[in-house]
Amino acid sequence: MNGTLLWVDDEIELLKPYIIFLEKKEYEVLTATNGQDALDLCRERSFDIIFLDENMPGLSGLETLSQIKEISPNTPVVMVTKSEEENIMDQAIGSKIADYLIKPVNPPQILLTLKKHLHKKAIETEVANTGYQQNFSKIGMQINDSYTIDDWMEVYKRLVYWELELAATDSEMTEMLKMQKAEANKEFAKFVRKNYLNWVNDKDNRPTMSPDIFKKVIFPLLSQGEKVFLVVFDNFRYDQWREISKELSDDFTFDEQLYVSILPTATQYARNAIFSGLMPQQIATMYPDLWVDEDEEEGKNLNEGPLIQTQLDRYRKHHTYSYYKLMGSNDSEKLVDRFKNLMNNELNVLVINFIDMLSHARTESRMVRELASDERAYRSITASWFHNSPVSDLFKELAKTDAKVVITTDHGSIRVNNPIKVVGDKNTNTNLRYKLGKNLSYNPKQVYEIKRPEEAFLPSPNLSTAYVFAQNDDFFAYPNNYNYYVGYYKNTFQHGGISMEEMLIPLITMQSKRKK
Repeated sequence: MNGTLLWVDDEIELLKPYIIFLEKKEYEVLTATNGQDALDLCRERSFDIIFLDENMPGLSGLETLSQIKEISPNTPVVMVTKSEEENIMDQAIGSKIADYLIKPVNPPQILLTLKKHLHKKAIETEVANTGYQQNFSKIGMQINDSYTIDDWMEVYKRLVYWELELAATDSEMTEMLKMQKAEANKEFAKFVRKNYLNWVNDKDNRPTMSPDIFKKVIFPLLSQGEKVFLVVFDNFRYDQWREISKELSDDFTFDEQLYVSILPTATQYARNAIFSGLMPQQIATMYPDLWVDEDEEEGKNLNEGPLIQTQLDRYRKHHTYSYYKLMGSNDSEKLVDRFKNLMNNELNVLVINFIDMLSHARTESRMVRELASDERAYRSITASWFHNSPVSDLFKELAKTDAKVVITTDHGSIRVNNPIKVVGDKNTNTNLRYKLGKNLSYNPKQVYEIKRPEEAFLPSPNLSTAYVFAQNDDFFAYPNNYNYYVGYYKNTFQHGGISMEEMLIPLITMQSKRKK
């Protein structure tokens, strides 16, 4: 049986051929000739879909519709009518009909409506399965033939596309995609190990990296006389952007790019690099008062506003700017309230911390871990937060202006699964995806090691300091209490190491559709 439907029409005898057609297609069809009988049937049993005539004696179609919605609010109702009056359509749509058909209807129309509302998920799943199966080999070849960072960005975009497509269905291909993504990350790590030191030492010929954002994106817009809002979502992945973009697409046009986060893919390093336009070692050398070493207790991102000023000064820019860090709803609401004042500045920089807070809460809270149990749930919570947050109101205000809005992040995160043993002294940092210290013990085949930090423009607290980075979905675990440590951190979202999710991150320039 393909489904049970109720057809309500005062001329139901004239619809006998359609009912026979549907029964041959293995649908169970019940009928009613008036609204009251339809309501009685709806109280007695449930239906997968209801076809409802708009013009009936007694209870009208619209009156019947409103009462059906009280009895069975989730049952899709298709309004069938001879009338094309706009006010009737508006009332029906306002009452949340699923579809609208104009008489005389024909069998293909009816069948299309049923497929759209009863079988959409199954059809989408079948199409997604077939599509990914057909693209599996192509993606595999693309992974093997990726020799540039642009190649890898295309691979990652394609994998995220299929990840979102399959996640929206009941696809059985999800595990196959996970395996292909893991293989891609393995090859991507090789690519990064081969090229990273060349990138950081050749700023004129490298891909866009963290210290380049202002020079390549923000300053050119300001030079064109644009008002610019730079919105930095801490710990924000490309797939999360794709979810949030659905909320923004009605109001904004997008120029969507990816760029490369520096290593470590951690806030202290990558975000300070964005705001200063410098690599971490350069910040520590040129502005020692604004750099905080790993072993210091002071907050690592307390100097972002002053770092922006240093970059403006070095490039002899005299733009008026503001800097705000939004740690919660109260901060966002206050900023929305004073939004008009922001328009007096040429540049406004906003740092939004919710997603990073969610990532840490998922690690520390069993309840949040249940809510964000996998990648799809993690994306869903991000989208739900954005939809209901005052941050969404902020973007509604931005949509009323002619400002250019640049959305980006400092780094992404990856769900870790595979523990790697590392031994360090008491001064070794606590991050699970990168370690720095002077007495680190590890298997060099399992990590990307930088024994001379100055080559990667990384600070070196001690002469013998080395950095090691986890790759793929690995994370570092100490031998002491190893089983507890592994059990606690396995399947949590972490950052600091090398993966497409952490390093290939969104850089989006937006403009309001209303002000084009």
